[in-house]
Amino acid sequence: MKKNLIGLAVASAFAFATSVASADDVAYSGAWYALPGVNVLNADNDAKAENQSVGGFLKFGKEISEHWDVQIGLSHNRADENRSQFSDGKYRQTLFGVDALYFFSRDKFRPFLLAGVGAARNKIDYTETATGADWGGKKTSWMANVGFGAQYLFNESFGLQADVRQVWSRGETGVVGDRNTSTLSNTYLNLGAIFRFGAPKPAPVVEPTPEPVAAVEPAPEPVAEPAPAPVGPAEPAFEKVTLSSEVLFGFDKDNLKEEGKSALNADVVEKMKAHPEVELVLITGHTDRIGNDSYNQKLSERRANTVKKYLVSQGIEESRLHAVGKGEAEPVVECTGVRGKKAIECLQPNRRVVVEIEVQRASE
Repeated sequence: MKKNLIGLAVASAFAFATSVASADDVAYSGAWYALPGVNVLNADNDAKAENQSVGGFLKFGKEISEHWDVQIGLSHNRADENRSQFSDGKYRQTLFGVDALYFFSRDKFRPFLLAGVGAARNKIDYTETATGADWGGKKTSWMANVGFGAQYLFNESFGLQADVRQVWSRGETGVVGDRNTSTLSNTYLNLGAIFRFGAPKPAPVVEPTPEPVAAVEPAPEPVAEPAPAPVGPAEPAFEKVTLSSEVLFGFDKDNLKEEGKSALNADVVEKMKAHPEVELVLITGHTDRIGNDSYNQKLSERRANTVKKYLVSQGIEESRLHAVGKGEAEPVVECTGVRGKKAIECLQPNRRVVVEIEVQRASE
């Protein structure tokens, strides 16, 4: 009966969630989150316990990438003895584990698969009705579990998670003098609330305020100095080249696609070979604001260096190439207030690699 009520609660919660039209789209952002909740235990037959007992858990999670989360925490459940065989007693299971979750989507509704390992404490403490003998014992062992479930995020700060998992561990069964160590396979239904925090927020757009104008004392007439001699040619050998990251790389990757190699050949390699007076070009990698600042910085650096290595492989001297990464520091669009897939599409111009002349020898 308890299991049916919990199942109904899960179904009702997710049905309500899908009808919420005012919730913002939420994409992967590298957030941390707390996950308290309740669980329902369906115990292994060897544990000789009544099923559908309600317990609880507390976990903490971290969004690692576009598809992966890690969750770590404790859960506990306590079941009554099977009253057809025992007069009193309890079966208690405490679990501590680390789970890896693979998400199929980072939309508001996020189905996932999970697998995890950890430690289990099984305590079986019954009294046999017929003999009055103690039955069961205490056992701390390894734990492994697999399962599936889904999250639903109402907004950037709050959501729900439900999952069903099979949990394996070792427990002591039998009466004193004839005890056995058995592998217990328990089924859990979990329902929790997600409280997200630590996700990077886009910087608000601040309107510039005019600087106060201070009274300036009249300065002495400047002494005319000769103008400095111009450095380099009046016109660059070729214009700055901006290449979309979607053309050059796969999503969240730093290895060049064939399409990207073709674009670099046409837009950079041919021009540099045709203009030996270009002594140094600057290759700058840029990302959007989605995700962790540090990760975005490293990704932009890897992509800029990948472009540099490819140009060298095509016969361009390494001494003519300077690669840097700017991460998300120099956006060309802001997309304020846009979330989810719409934000990914809107921020596309920010994901780019720019190649521009840094030093060009003056024409004689």
